[in-house]
Amino acid sequence: MSLPSSRSAAGGPRQLFSTTRAERVAQARRQFFEEGVRPSGLVGEQVIQSWMRCTRAHGDRGRLIAFDPVTPSRLHATLTRNRELLDAARDELQTMESSLAGTDARVLLTDAQGVIVHVTHNPSAPAQPILRKTARLGVNIAESMVGTTAPGIVTCTGQACTVDGAEHYFDVLREMQCAAAPIRDVHGRLAAVLDITAEARPFGFDAASMVALYATTIENRLLQAQSADRLVLRFQASPGLLGTPLEALAGVGPDGSVEWLNSAGARLIGRLPETGPRDVERMFGLDLQTLLRLGRRDAAQPVRLASGLGVWLQARVQVPDGVDFRHAVAMPGAAKPDDEAAPVPTPATAVADDGTLRGHSRKLIEDTLAAHEGNISHAARQLHVSRGTLYRRLREWQRDDAVD
Repeated sequence: MSLPSSRSAAGGPRQLFSTTRAERVAQARRQFFEEGVRPSGLVGEQVIQSWMRCTRAHGDRGRLIAFDPVTPSRLHATLTRNRELLDAARDELQTMESSLAGTDARVLLTDAQGVIVHVTHNPSAPAQPILRKTARLGVNIAESMVGTTAPGIVTCTGQACTVDGAEHYFDVLREMQCAAAPIRDVHGRLAAVLDITAEARPFGFDAASMVALYATTIENRLLQAQSADRLVLRFQASPGLLGTPLEALAGVGPDGSVEWLNSAGARLIGRLPETGPRDVERMFGLDLQTLLRLGRRDAAQPVRLASGLGVWLQARVQVPDGVDFRHAVAMPGAAKPDDEAAPVPTPATAVADDGTLRGHSRKLIEDTLAAHEGNISHAARQLHVSRGTLYRRLREWQRDDAVD
């Protein structure tokens, strides 16, 4: 059985099925913008939804886009507010840009509102009239400003996507290709968007996979940077995956509740409940004391989760003043006469580990001081911190004890 033939207005046969991506996008634009038909199957649902939002917000698809940066004061405030993000992303952005140095692609990092906070400068790239205007610090490339783009869609939806050629809403962007992925913070909120963009030429590589890989790595670094005074768990079924973008991460608060999981962690133990208990023992099958003891070991240890799944796990207490609790173990050390010594806690006054991160941290420091007979210099060296840090901790505890 053959399909009925169809003829164009000029009398020639009209092609019923598009054979190339460009043809499918052109057909989708005709259906959506001229005929009012949803072009399902021709372009992705994310693009269709973006076109719908842009139709309501932007009237003329043929108009020019200004690509104006935000005011200097807003840019300064934005960069300051995102300093932690930029610090967490610095190494990965450098590696990413080195990998892309032989291509025409640019790397863009925006904040959650779509303002560019980092951009690749590629003076050897060929003529790129749109990218020259777009790829500048402070330019707002949110969907409300420049229509359908990959980073614009991510700021609206929080979901990774690619936008190719005429999938962009405005005609002026039809030569662009972009792939973007979200970066989230410890609260699960969108913190930033990582984007790879090229002009006039196709990428020539899997840009979506590359941007997803680096966005995950930056997100993992950001989650750990935002977890001061938290116990951070790193785990995976294979120890070889620890320290890679595929490692699972969890942040445990001072009260023993799981405060955040990255996406790999959620796949291994399930997503955090919206309401109800998030007790670490309930979710991991290991109590806080056991996890804290694991934190004193450098190597990953085999453990069995509450589900029965066996994983390799590392635990590390993240503290803002840099104390490395992996090295806070009782090692004998003799104090020199000219070294300063702190009072060694006696059994009557020593603080017991009360099962909290704070109690555990204090006990480890006091144990280390006791092992070194109160010698601040030796204890600080073993804890990998300055003597000033230990003095500050001791003064804080003395004030707390006086209040109690």
